Amino acid sequence: MSADSLLQEILEASLTRVRGTEAVAQWLDGHPEVEHDHVIAFGKAASAMTLGALRTRPAPRRGLVITKHGHLDDELGDFPQIECVESDHPVPGEASLQAGQRLVGFLGEAPADARFLALISGGASSLIEVLAPNLDLQGLSELTERLLAEGLAITEMNAVRRSISCIKGGRLAHYLDGRPTCALMISDVPGDDPAVIGSGPLTAVRGETLPETLSEGTRRLIEKAERMPVPPPEAFQHLQTHIIATLEDAKEAAAQRAEELGFPVHRHPEFLEDEAGKTGVALAEYLKQMETPPGVHIWGGETTVRLPENPGRGGRNQHLALAAATALEGVKGIRLLACGTDGTDGPTEDAGGEVDGGTVLHGRDLGLDAEQALARADAGSYLDAVGALVTTGPTGTNVMDVVLALKGAMT
Repeated sequence: MSADSLLQEILEASLTRVRGTEAVAQWLDGHPEVEHDHVIAFGKAASAMTLGALRTRPAPRRGLVITKHGHLDDELGDFPQIECVESDHPVPGEASLQAGQRLVGFLGEAPADARFLALISGGASSLIEVLAPNLDLQGLSELTERLLAEGLAITEMNAVRRSISCIKGGRLAHYLDGRPTCALMISDVPGDDPAVIGSGPLTAVRGETLPETLSEGTRRLIEKAERMPVPPPEAFQHLQTHIIATLEDAKEAAAQRAEELGFPVHRHPEFLEDEAGKTGVALAEYLKQMETPPGVHIWGGETTVRLPENPGRGGRNQHLALAAATALEGVKGIRLLACGTDGTDGPTEDAGGEVDGGTVLHGRDLGLDAEQALARADAGSYLDAVGALVTTGPTGTNVMDVVLALKGAMT
């Protein structure tokens, strides 16, 4: 097995552990007392999560699945009572507003004795929205683009999203009207806080605090929206919430597969959340140190990229990987893979990048400049040219990012 196929195999084991189909099916199998007759699913993993429910329980009376364009599973077509909606991500658009209205309408159409299973995963913040008064789609799109460009952490971004929404920050509970609901969540946020996953549509957030680092222009956009009240505590009395897959689960699965393949494993507890380029260089420098042990190294997190005007092609994992490649130039025996577990790194169709000491040398032979590519936020174009992109397609999950590295044998 080559080094690149080894890291790919470890990555696949990691993704399988947290895939929505398996995670939902396993949880429901372990909780036979939980019953439902209506399903609502929204997020990048909505299709896979719904299929997990369909494989372990009788088909519901009705269901609604809202996911990103291109992330619907054809198997859902076998269930005519499941309505499927594709929406916009990472910048919300008209489809996001239509999806939000459809979700509210679906809940309103359900009978008074309905029992809901809610399946929530990352991406829902963009995919569904019902805007607070005084804010329109143009303002929402501008606000989202500003938040992405300012390099805010996901917790900060979702605090803003909750503040301008009629369904986030627990406000969707109003439309459940007290009907029993079990919410299963795949976490794509540090700390696995239900109030941050998908901006917390079914988790009450009171006394919202906005990030201090917001620019003045961003604050002016937020202030246009009329703040909507959070439902009272009794609206949540018949609602239970469970986290069923996390980044730590993915890292554990990666470690287990690496050990099965006979490699020493080093699972790093720190959460990667700094700027992607800086993080990539730091990881490469750590791996280059003589005292860093050989074997498979595993990290997880979600870095950020502050975008220049007219950014190129790429995402935070591609940026991290290329930055690492610049620090690994000419170094033998080290290979690094950075991947978004949802299969889409930033606005691209690629999941990330896989690099080694020859990546930048290869690029130079092609007349490419890695530092310029990083400055333009165009790591994807560079990695594509040198054959270093990681492309998985939709994975059926979303637990932030994993970074795998192999030092020593086989590299």
